[in-house]
Amino acid sequence: MTTYRDAGVDIQAGEALVERIKPLVRSTFTSGVLADIGAFGAFFAPDFSCFRQPVLVASVDGVGTKLKVAFLMNRHDTVGQDLVNHCVNDIAVCGAQPLFFLDYLATGRLRPEVAEEIIQGFVEACKANGCALIGGETAEMPDFYAPEEYDLAGMIVGIVEREAILDGRHVTDGDVLIGLPSTGLHTNGYSLARKVLLSHFSVHDRPALLGGASVGEALLAVHRSYLQPIRALIDAACVHAFVHVTGGGIPGNTVRVVPKGLRFEVDYTAWERPPIFRLIQELGQVPEDDMRRTFNLGIGLIAIVPADRKAEAMACLEALGEHPVEIGKIVTA
Repeated sequence: MTTYRDAGVDIQAGEALVERIKPLVRSTFTSGVLADIGAFGAFFAPDFSCFRQPVLVASVDGVGTKLKVAFLMNRHDTVGQDLVNHCVNDIAVCGAQPLFFLDYLATGRLRPEVAEEIIQGFVEACKANGCALIGGETAEMPDFYAPEEYDLAGMIVGIVEREAILDGRHVTDGDVLIGLPSTGLHTNGYSLARKVLLSHFSVHDRPALLGGASVGEALLAVHRSYLQPIRALIDAACVHAFVHVTGGGIPGNTVRVVPKGLRFEVDYTAWERPPIFRLIQELGQVPEDDMRRTFNLGIGLIAIVPADRKAEAMACLEALGEHPVEIGKIVTA
């Protein structure tokens, strides 16, 4: 006799996990959540009363090979935050406020204690960003994933007034690019970073250049949320567009919001690159162009603001404790 459990799928472990995480997930619920955990679908009733033409904005993403570092470190409390914050940033730069988030966790062997750590990360980031963790799926897939490994994906939905959508249409000649610091690699460039760093170090090594941090700690630095500074600049009406610097780096993402007939110039000497990027480039002898198109290089968000509002935008950001830096401008192509 062969059971489902013999085949590698433990239904009881999945049911136990759901019971463990119910209080955590419920702690993220906002007024729009209509159903508890366990329904076939997630129900959310948005409040459109403050909108004339509400538009829903959605995004889906994963964490990528940063997960490989989490496996090596046996640390799983940060990658859930990475996923939520990445998704939040993607819709926030469009002008949207996040409403709810859904997750997908697939693993070779379900380890409830590991899954709970991951979900705690989802919960922490959802609460910090004011959105509900409204549903999710956990799939145990033996022979598809290694027993100790997993993959993550997440989907977010937000809302914005149609006339307030930020898509680059207002960007014009003379606008200034203001960068905000990243917390590290965020969730991009890990295939290159791992190839270089892990051929020289273990995740527990502490190169002098990293100032006391281990390689693993530096690589697992949480992808930060920029929701607060984004909303502050929107409320101050002093921004034309935002750029979330993800895969493709500053050039590959800034081009997405620059209209035809214009181009952007970036001064890569305007800020000091964090040590992790210098270590990768020096050890791997990575060409500068490859660095620029692979990593954020220490700038995780760019605000494109009118030149005559630059001082106001900088003051707004500094009031939040941010460290903005002017990194470039928009010019005629």
